[in-house]
Amino acid sequence: MSEPVRLQKFLAQCGIASRRKAEGLILSGRVSVNSKTETNLGVKIDPENDSIRFDGKIVKPEKDHIYVLLNKPTGYVTSLSDPQGRPIVTSLVKDIPERLFPVGRLDLDTEGALILTNDGDFAQKVQHPSHETNKTYEALVSGHPGKAKLNLLEQGILLEGQETAPASIKLLKRLRGQSLVQITIHEGRKRQVRKMFDFIGNPVIRLKRIAYGRLFLKNLPSGKYKLLNHKDLKKIFL
Repeated sequence: MSEPVRLQKFLAQCGIASRRKAEGLILSGRVSVNSKTETNLGVKIDPENDSIRFDGKIVKPEKDHIYVLLNKPTGYVTSLSDPQGRPIVTSLVKDIPERLFPVGRLDLDTEGALILTNDGDFAQKVQHPSHETNKTYEALVSGHPGKAKLNLLEQGILLEGQETAPASIKLLKRLRGQSLVQITIHEGRKRQVRKMFDFIGNPVIRLKRIAYGRLFLKNLPSGKYKLLNHKDLKKIFL
């Protein structure tokens, strides 16, 4: 008998999702153990002898880990499926035989850098607040936010009862009635960048994530991806 492991950890090892997202899959009744739906997050399974299914299909640990940097276009959903029938990001990497899932999310109307992988432990590390993984965006915003407003965002503001962590902000260009701003944050709160600029009265017109840590999109075309090596992965956590 093999060493028992928590069900959510096993799903992460199988490339289904990060451990945190796997918990949501379990709670939603999409996972079964030995043909019985399991919604208990504390349950442990025997990887060698128990039969684990996700959405009715048997899952097994991935032997080879794949890491991909995708330049996500707008209009794509960062999930494995969409009940509304909108296009999903995994359709852009369908020529890769391994089952990949997105690390974190980008809103439907946000484009840019998105990592996909089948390594649940890696995904957990990228997303966990303790690692403070920097994510850099270019935001085209309405109007011309002054230095005082940008300093306010850098220091942190109160959003929905919780203060944002310090950010790094650089004004890149002033245009007619608009400004191009670069912002780096390490939090992953829903629509955070958009809400931050809404707070100072300069709503986002277009938003693009350009980097994780020092891993930049550079000239990667929209809708295309590149496979990442270990040197690339180290750049994420610098």
